[in-house]
Amino acid sequence: MSVFIETNSESLFKHGEELCGDKVEIVRKGDVTTIVLADGLGSGVKANILSTLTSKIICTMMANGMPIEECVDTIAKTLPVCSVRQVAYSTFTIIRITENTTAEIIQFDNPNVILLRNGKSVDYPIVSRVIEGKTMLESRIPLQLHDVFIAMSDGAIYAGVGKTMNFGWQRDNIIEYAERLYDDTLSAKMIASMIVDECNRLYEGEPGDDTTVAAVRIRERTPVNLLMGPPADPRDATKMMTLFFSKEGKKIVCG
Repeated sequence: MSVFIETNSESLFKHGEELCGDKVEIVRKGDVTTIVLADGLGSGVKANILSTLTSKIICTMMANGMPIEECVDTIAKTLPVCSVRQVAYSTFTIIRITENTTAEIIQFDNPNVILLRNGKSVDYPIVSRVIEGKTMLESRIPLQLHDVFIAMSDGAIYAGVGKTMNFGWQRDNIIEYAERLYDDTLSAKMIASMIVDECNRLYEGEPGDDTTVAAVRIRERTPVNLLMGPPADPRDATKMMTLFFSKEGKKIVCG
């Protein structure tokens, strides 16, 4: 399948904080794309450190083919312990796409990933298992063109609590919102931005928690060729232009 894995994320900082307690890390290596969304315990500097360490460690290890058991064990031994709560952890969501054909999803304590297929939310198989005392939800999903995966931190489902909504913007509400606005021309950035913007509206511009949405979109590959300036040797001009205009896809000439 000649597709491109388009990824993007948007975040809101908790009101009054200068750092976000959520972190999204993306690594592309060979035919494997790994996306990790981590949500550090609490907010501010501590949460930022926890989520940054978690996302970086998991993404790097899994991109290099390490099993999830080793990733979790490494995180447990690496993360600092919060002096107030006496726990050290970060929730996380992993989406690993291999050969543009299969998505492997591993989730720990974050809201479940939403899968939109043909603009509608669909259920996907989930297997639960315990690793290092933590319950992981694992899924393997064959990909289809225009599939959209939406991962989020819990700030999204708590949007509006005590303000515009009694119980927050629940996952079903987010699904309904995403289905209503879905268009297969929307980029991953637009999808993430629209959901985060709605969260901010529900929070009335003062988010009660760090809020992050990461979107992954499976779309057709669109080649683009960029030509900058003349060749170093003027005698190569004809050869360069012939090669450039023989390429598939759009042409951009600058300089």
